[in-house]
Amino acid sequence: MLDIKFIRENPDAVRENIKKKFQDAKHPLVDEVLDLDSKRRAAIAEADQLRSNRNTLSKQIGMLMGQAKKDPAKLAEAEAVKQQVKEQADRLAELEKQETELVEKLHHNMLLIPQMIDSSVPIGKDDSENVEVQRFGACEVPDFPIPYHVDIMESFNGIDLDAAGRVSGSGFYYLLGDIARLHEAVLAYGRDFMIDKGFTYCIPPFMIHGNVVEGVMSQTDMDGMMYKIEGEDLYLIGTSEHSMIGRFIDQILPAESLPQTLTSYSPCFRKEKGAHGIEERGIYRIHQFEKQEMIVVCKPEESKDWYEKLWRMSVELFRSLDIPVRQLECCSGDLADLKVKSCDIEAWSPRQQKFFEVCSCSNLGDAQARRLRIRYKDENGKMQLCHTLNNTCVAPPRMLIAFLENNLQADGTVRIPQVLRPYMGGKELLVPAEKSNL
Repeated sequence: MLDIKFIRENPDAVRENIKKKFQDAKHPLVDEVLDLDSKRRAAIAEADQLRSNRNTLSKQIGMLMGQAKKDPAKLAEAEAVKQQVKEQADRLAELEKQETELVEKLHHNMLLIPQMIDSSVPIGKDDSENVEVQRFGACEVPDFPIPYHVDIMESFNGIDLDAAGRVSGSGFYYLLGDIARLHEAVLAYGRDFMIDKGFTYCIPPFMIHGNVVEGVMSQTDMDGMMYKIEGEDLYLIGTSEHSMIGRFIDQILPAESLPQTLTSYSPCFRKEKGAHGIEERGIYRIHQFEKQEMIVVCKPEESKDWYEKLWRMSVELFRSLDIPVRQLECCSGDLADLKVKSCDIEAWSPRQQKFFEVCSCSNLGDAQARRLRIRYKDENGKMQLCHTLNNTCVAPPRMLIAFLENNLQADGTVRIPQVLRPYMGGKELLVPAEKSNL
């Protein structure tokens, strides 16, 4: 959500930004917003003038009523002024109603105008035009076939999709035994990894109010992702970022408390509306998963540096698990409307011999802070909007796919990297069920 003053002073820049995001249908919104803003300001100015006139006329009525004690003719003048006050009161009520309607329309339209993207963002229509920046680790393909991830999990008696389908439908799963333990180990390792980086560990609410949803994401994302609790003003979170940023709604944060660096655990619930693959066998795209997240709330001048720090933390974590990754810069057409800049960290799949997304790092500038009114006072005592950032730490079970493929051995065992062994009871290998019984 942009500052209305910025739109007034830079309408061409806003139009150019919409063009860069290939959202041509939104071009009329700029003129509509400017027109609504002009009408709103005119209504406010007229209403203020009427309120000022009312005070003047009220004093005039009092004076005339006082004079009427000696000159009865003044009563008629007083009545005429009273009629004028009534007419102006009716007009004021009309203007106040008009102002309310204009504010609602203006707010709705401004929510639809995308955030100004950073000048470094590559221009492209969709995710097919995202740009690889760099790779980390050797992308090797072993000399033995790597099974589909569900087949690997089933070799450990570690997954039951059929039962999940009977209980919940497609897009759900049961994890069992060592695979379930590995799932939790990855989350625990991610938690401790972030704590060691100085982040404060949090477990947030898993349901949030509608005004918080509106504050943290675009209407398009909301419609495609969020599950609404029937009959209540509550939504299941799609990521803990939603409730973590919502924690600061309507807050004026002490400048010395910034940056706020937080890492949060939560289950995540997503409709995946219109997503390809939700009906496919497997757990790559699902309705429910768990995630460890990174959140930063900071001063505007700090957000670019934090963006760099966050995505590099993801790279460091995945490399510590011996998973090759790459950084993929999101192009303009692939950026959600609230994002200033974003990149994906993608893991290498030796089975498919290509990369797939496991982390998403975003700088949202002041977009969420403006919607949720998250502010601080600068050194001059002036109120400023904070900047917000988020990044995935680890999100199993998708992350498990990368882990299993990259640590699978020729004999079907799965190697446990050193950093993960404390969370797996010291195990160095996971042994398939058929071999563990030998």
